[in-house]
Amino acid sequence: MGRRGGKSRVAALLATYLACFRHYRRILAAGEVGTLPIVAADRRQARTVMGYVKGLLHGCPMLAQLVVHETAESVELSTGCRIEIHTASWRSLRGYTVVGCVLDEIAFWRSEDSANPDHEIVGALRPAMGTVPGAVLVAISSPYARRGIMWEQYQRHHGKDGDDVLVWQADTASMNPSVDRQVIEAAYEADPDAAAAEYGGQFRRDLEAFVSVEVIAAATITGRFELPPTDRVRYAAFADPSGGSADSFTVAVSHSEQRGDDWTVVLDAVREIVPPFSPDSAVAEITSLLKTYGCRHVLADRFAGVWVVEAFARHGIHCEQSADPKSTIYGNVLPLLNAGRVELLDLPRLRAQLLGLERRTGRSGKDTIDHAPNQHDDVANSAAGSLLMAAAGCGRRALPQVAGTPRTFTPESRRLDPYDMPA
Repeated sequence: MGRRGGKSRVAALLATYLACFRHYRRILAAGEVGTLPIVAADRRQARTVMGYVKGLLHGCPMLAQLVVHETAESVELSTGCRIEIHTASWRSLRGYTVVGCVLDEIAFWRSEDSANPDHEIVGALRPAMGTVPGAVLVAISSPYARRGIMWEQYQRHHGKDGDDVLVWQADTASMNPSVDRQVIEAAYEADPDAAAAEYGGQFRRDLEAFVSVEVIAAATITGRFELPPTDRVRYAAFADPSGGSADSFTVAVSHSEQRGDDWTVVLDAVREIVPPFSPDSAVAEITSLLKTYGCRHVLADRFAGVWVVEAFARHGIHCEQSADPKSTIYGNVLPLLNAGRVELLDLPRLRAQLLGLERRTGRSGKDTIDHAPNQHDDVANSAAGSLLMAAAGCGRRALPQVAGTPRTFTPESRRLDPYDMPA
């Protein structure tokens, strides 16, 4: 359903019905409580549905009498049911007897520890609902990319009479005529593809996954978390700096290996410093890692500030900003991944961020690659940059060429080509 269409209110009504008008004492063991979780990407988002639930309970004297205990994040009822807030983590939902559930904005769920948390959470909930007759799973969201469990359920069940799964699809104006039509019209004029998802209830056709799960799985060396440095290898380092308040400060180190007539680029180490942190302390920690691998030069994301160059210089590390944006770096490393010429470390955050990257086609027809809204790609950016730098040592003919990408370093430009990093 489109934005402001009333999804959360409908979900709250269904949750209240399941909790109040069904009694679960006969199927619960002594001391057991039936749980109705409201699951969202974070607790603040889940409180919206919970607020509507509490409004329905306290707005009706008959339902208010059912409330036994209430906190900011839960309501326990005399029916043997507790409605409570949960974040989108499959670990936190195991062990409950679930009488029903509401999954809020499921099309936008992402996790630093999992490439597909929506599948894992639904997979954890269904067994928990298996002993409750008539348990209902309600997933609500504005649609987004054509992937994930909501897209799969839409393809499988939408418009099929007599199906056990009901898929409701509607635009904002049809569900909530009070929304100003001028706002909707202006959104369509500015970006038709985005507005069709935000207000039209349509899955976006201008978004595709950057890389497949199978490619990342094939490139990942199971059980390898870091490789020790060796004197026989020339390493390349790429950093994605941060000021310490919102994004992580990351760095990755890679090298290339000749194997017979073929070659492979190997990711050796990744460091992520999660905010909040002191930028100077983060640089000191990262330079210590770089020196361990004999790296006296590091390339940084092109949007890094001048302070990064100066901070690295104080520790004896020469830092230059990349001439390429990260979208170009991702685009250039993809052929290496698809060709099986990359060995990745077994790091859940790296895997999740790579699989969370999206290829977007703009109105001009130009593709860009970036992370999804409200997500991060700091680890993926550093890894891709270092892998591409290491690949340069395997010979130019093996490298994909991108039109317009600088290939030389001149004193005037003060930019160091990521593929020609000095030894």
